[in-house]
Amino acid sequence: MSEKIIFMDYNSTTPVDDEVVAAMLPYFTEKFGNAASKHHYGNEASAAVGYSRKKVAELIHAESEDIIWTSGATESVNLAIKGIVESNFKEGANIVTTEIEHPAVLDTCRSLSNAGVEIKYAKPDRYGIVNPNDFESLIDNNTILVSVMTANNEVGTIQPIPEISGICEKKNVLFHTDATQAYGKIPMDVNAYKIDLMSFSAHKIYGPKGIGALYINRRNQGIKISCQIHGGGHENGLRSGTLNVPGIVGFGKAAEIAGKRIFDDFKEQTVLRDRLTEIFLRRLPHVYLNGHRTKRLPNTANICFEGVDANMLINNLKKIAVSTGSACSSATLQDSHVLKSMGLTSEKIKSSVRFGVGRNTTNEEINIVTEKFISTVNKFRN
Repeated sequence: MSEKIIFMDYNSTTPVDDEVVAAMLPYFTEKFGNAASKHHYGNEASAAVGYSRKKVAELIHAESEDIIWTSGATESVNLAIKGIVESNFKEGANIVTTEIEHPAVLDTCRSLSNAGVEIKYAKPDRYGIVNPNDFESLIDNNTILVSVMTANNEVGTIQPIPEISGICEKKNVLFHTDATQAYGKIPMDVNAYKIDLMSFSAHKIYGPKGIGALYINRRNQGIKISCQIHGGGHENGLRSGTLNVPGIVGFGKAAEIAGKRIFDDFKEQTVLRDRLTEIFLRRLPHVYLNGHRTKRLPNTANICFEGVDANMLINNLKKIAVSTGSACSSATLQDSHVLKSMGLTSEKIKSSVRFGVGRNTTNEEINIVTEKFISTVNKFRN
């Protein structure tokens, strides 16, 4: 019997929860209607979509009508950033973001810079946290959008979103956050946080891949956003295309489960994350935690094993699924832009591994993973 592969990469994706699969299955077969059709099957699908919209919204204290369905967080980011720029473009327009955003944000901003939009970047401190005061100077009269991720996908650090959004409100600038890693993992309130637009997806919270959402604060009359996918006027004219009803149902069920489990998951995963981190720090010399010790996601630990190549480590531990950074940029062999912006040397970046625990992670798995990593690190160092 082959040895089980231990999954420790929950930042990249999560397995679909059994309850989510069960909720989705009927919408592939007997409840297969198009939600836009005006008959029994269509109405049945539309009702399921409406219920899911409510559940996805409730998790962030939003209203159902604030949720626009997309194919995933990357599309949500594109719709938010490009849609706002297209509707509000003016001579000298600029966007303010950070150096440590996900490629979905950074690449979208780069594409707009080619069209004449200036992009300004806030730099993080050595823990991967940006200073809200920097936005006071970066935002000017030509700023049309500020985009700052809620939590970083590589090191897990959580940004001071309420402070940054408060500055945006004071300066009358729209605020967008990529909450892909944070949604369903930490409590969020779009009203208290004064968020205008928020991007996220289902597959980070034990839902299916290929379905995401964009929250748009309908009560802010200053939000004008242009559709990026045309053809039918679905989703209030903001995102055309036949709705992925099974995916939406799965997203709704995953959000419902996350809402019930969020505090228990937070506590359990924090214990596992900290145990893994402490074992490495206690038993191996020249090992460091990248990111903030406490101001980070409950499931994420980015560890630098100084003097050891992380890719060699991973290749020698094929029964443990971990990564060196974002799954969305793994096709490139460049140093992590996040760790580089935090001030790490190229050598330390190449020695860093991201561990992501999840609902299914056990203490026994933490024991196995730490023992195997410690043994392999010592072997390479010797």
